[in-house]
Amino acid sequence: MSKDILEKGAIVQRDKETYAIAPHIPGGIISPADLRKIADVAEKYNAKVLKVTSAQRIALVGIDPKDIDNAWKDLGMKTGAAIGLCVRSVKICPGTTFCKRGQQDSVGVGLKLDEIYHGMQLPWKFKIGVSGCANSCAEPAVKDIGLIGTSKGWKLLVGGSSGVKPRLGQLLAENLTDEEAMKLIDRIINYYRDHAKKQRLGEFIEEISFERFKQEICP
Repeated sequence: MSKDILEKGAIVQRDKETYAIAPHIPGGIISPADLRKIADVAEKYNAKVLKVTSAQRIALVGIDPKDIDNAWKDLGMKTGAAIGLCVRSVKICPGTTFCKRGQQDSVGVGLKLDEIYHGMQLPWKFKIGVSGCANSCAEPAVKDIGLIGTSKGWKLLVGGSSGVKPRLGQLLAENLTDEEAMKLIDRIINYYRDHAKKQRLGEFIEEISFERFKQEICP
């Protein structure tokens, strides 16, 4: 049986013969030229379909294993961290850059977070969501770290996840500036990396208690 090829960012498909690859598209923001390039590569290597993913990537689905290396070479783009124990994605809403409802700059903050943390190795898979208003289009409440923009600054949630054991993130801090939010996120990720076992952030927080976690992160 074929397996995922972690070092090539290739995920084996249901047929156990072909693979999906997904170039990294920070925040789901892509130029027309890069979008055309993805389509051209998909056609060149006979991808079965292009799939827009929940992590704001575009997956080329149904690539023959012998074509994976050349497909990546033609794309000339970084691999999206779709598999592995790492920061998988930083999901970003349009925020004040594009959306009339935006309260905070989710694009600016989200892209900074993506640049720093995307692909970082951690005890388990890790996802971040950044929403510029309470509509929460980036689903911050079900991410390991979630930011929600308000008129007074950022709310920061921790420990959310979807999947087999869904949980809502807990409010750790609010009314944060961009800089305060970035610093607090860095403390959270480093503390989690240094102290957690093979578990999601929410499970780790539950194990040590939210009160202790908050004391460690927000002394």
